[in-house]
Amino acid sequence: MTAVVSLEPERVLGDLLELDSGLRLERYYGEQSMFYNPAGVAPLGTIFCSIKDHDGPNDKGSHLSRPGVYRFAFALPEHEYERRFGPRPRRPPKGERLELPGHDLTALDMLSPHPVYAWMRWVQILAPTPARFDELRPLLMESLEEIRAKWKRCAR
Repeated sequence: MTAVVSLEPERVLGDLLELDSGLRLERYYGEQSMFYNPAGVAPLGTIFCSIKDHDGPNDKGSHLSRPGVYRFAFALPEHEYERRFGPRPRRPPKGERLELPGHDLTALDMLSPHPVYAWMRWVQILAPTPARFDELRPLLMESLEEIRAKWKRCAR
């Protein structure tokens, strides 16, 4: 059996930075986060995606502290989130993670709801392979288009 090799987090972020010159990489809450911030006019901008490689006090559901495991997370448009996962869950109490029955939040290379931010339509994929990342590209482009549209509405 051949071992599945995930993309390095730096490659994921590097590929995404090439999508738009308005994207900026920042350290944010201990994660590598990418923000849409054309011309750097906002302190951070609108978050597009993030990579996290460790468990946090309120975020242990994905077991990120395993060797070689990281979470790539981003928001899906509402229709796409609901098509894949059903209605969004309610926001959890502060400091708690969501209960997401039927989803293995520790599975590698599988798109699933985010254990903390699914209520905001965020999803995760742990240690994505090159093939899975390529499959995500249309969703990432749709997410970026939604962020650009939001940015334009707010800039008026």
